[in-house]
Amino acid sequence: MFTLLYQDNTCGARRGRIITEHGTVETPAFMPVGTLGTVKGVEISQLELTGAEMILGNTYHLSLRPGENIINSLGGLHQFTGWQKPILTDSGGFQIFSLARIMRIEEQGAVFRSHIDGSKFELSPERSIKIQETLGSDIAMVLDHVAALPNERNIIEDAMLRSVRWAKRCKTAANHPYQKLFAIIQGGLDPKLRQDCAEMLAELDFAGYAIGGLSVGETAEEMYETLDCTLQFMPIGKPRYLMGVGTPIDILNGILRGVDLFDCVMPTRNGRNALAFTDSGPVRIRNAKHKTDNKPLDENCSCPACKRCRGYLRHLFIAGEMLGPILLAIHNLTYYQRVMSRARISIEQNNFKEFYKEYIEQFKSIN
Repeated sequence: MFTLLYQDNTCGARRGRIITEHGTVETPAFMPVGTLGTVKGVEISQLELTGAEMILGNTYHLSLRPGENIINSLGGLHQFTGWQKPILTDSGGFQIFSLARIMRIEEQGAVFRSHIDGSKFELSPERSIKIQETLGSDIAMVLDHVAALPNERNIIEDAMLRSVRWAKRCKTAANHPYQKLFAIIQGGLDPKLRQDCAEMLAELDFAGYAIGGLSVGETAEEMYETLDCTLQFMPIGKPRYLMGVGTPIDILNGILRGVDLFDCVMPTRNGRNALAFTDSGPVRIRNAKHKTDNKPLDENCSCPACKRCRGYLRHLFIAGEMLGPILLAIHNLTYYQRVMSRARISIEQNNFKEFYKEYIEQFKSIN
């Protein structure tokens, strides 16, 4: 499934390739988030043009609406969405953190009150795997217990050990002919808990390994330190996935340390809120200074948004036209994929560290 093609000898950056039933993913890679079977505001053909090779869907949300059996009856998640390239489905574990107010944890699994109609929804490791197999994604994630940060060590340890027990149950339940299962390493910001979790999960020999429980309240430096102490205990020959992260700088810091896969809602969410990522720094397009600006968002970008001038894009947001958020979402996704492409090339040329330094310095000078 995964081939490690290059290892930059100046740092931890890796260049690899994941082969799935629905196509190939060149790593390091960024996955746009399609929680409900759609990357918000971006039609599938437009999404393909951004350079994306794999997208992410969510087990909890898709099971509630429209339901995994309905999706299966309509041909599975690929046919249902129209996206014929690889899909990764999250297990629903993050909702244990994000929907804590309407959820309780038991050893058997998590019990939710639906955020839609208040009905009871039980999500055990076995149920999570069954949903993901019914959806037909290429990569499925184990159900894990995500604890908020900061938190007491005993709470973090309890969540980590439960995540390991649930991972074992997920692996036992998995029975899909081509779907690969990734484990998730928990342990908060505690180096020893992260090491213990990584080592226990490595013994179970999953197809890939994710680092979960970050970007949930810690600082950027705390996240980088946690990556440093976790990655050294992860299998070299398996893909490494940092979940829910983040800014381009956070992603490049992950690549620097040896991460292969990323996902985040930031490109589309920021686009919908009139913030565009560019090589010249972030652009807040609602700013009055762009009212008569005839420059493109980013001269190095050929996306649909950059074929219009900034003044027009600002007009769309000020007028409340839905095209504005759509165009900026497409632009941000295109920008992220361009950064990933440049990262892959620099690793092949054995100079990722130099690329990383230049990128960081550029943004320091802007800010």
